[in-house]
Amino acid sequence: MSKEQTLPDWQRDFPYRQDEARLVTRREFSRMLCLISGAMVAGSAYVVARAFWPQGAHHAGRFLVCKRDELEAGGTRTFRLPGDNTPYILIHLESGVFKAYEQKCTHLSCAVFYKAGTGKIECPCHNGWFDANTGDVLQGPPPRPLPALQVVEEEDHIFVLGPGTKTV
Repeated sequence: MSKEQTLPDWQRDFPYRQDEARLVTRREFSRMLCLISGAMVAGSAYVVARAFWPQGAHHAGRFLVCKRDELEAGGTRTFRLPGDNTPYILIHLESGVFKAYEQKCTHLSCAVFYKAGTGKIECPCHNGWFDANTGDVLQGPPPRPLPALQVVEEEDHIFVLGPGTKTV
């Protein structure tokens, strides 16, 4: 019998020489596993810290969002305040009232959207719903209402008051 015929099937199918193979010791494997795990923990801690880190100073004042006739009833417009990266949504409710909310769900900061005709704001990530008139949670995992901005209508212009502005 030749040497090849005496070898087990797996050695014939996967031939390699052990002395040519690069062996990884348990210590090297454990070290690499700890480094990768530590990097993942550090990255997650950074994301959490950034979520709770105070943003730049909220600018006080009145900011023009749009003209009244630019937004039909049931329509929405997204906007940002100068010097602030927080996205907001202006909603023209079917009743004719304008409402402005932060466009981030209070659960995991997913973008929220107004469902025209329902009076509800939806967070599609985890089926969360908010009342479009008040911002209160109607259903789902969000722990608190949507932060709102005060809307001021002057003639045919729609303004919002920045978070640091005293209410009128």
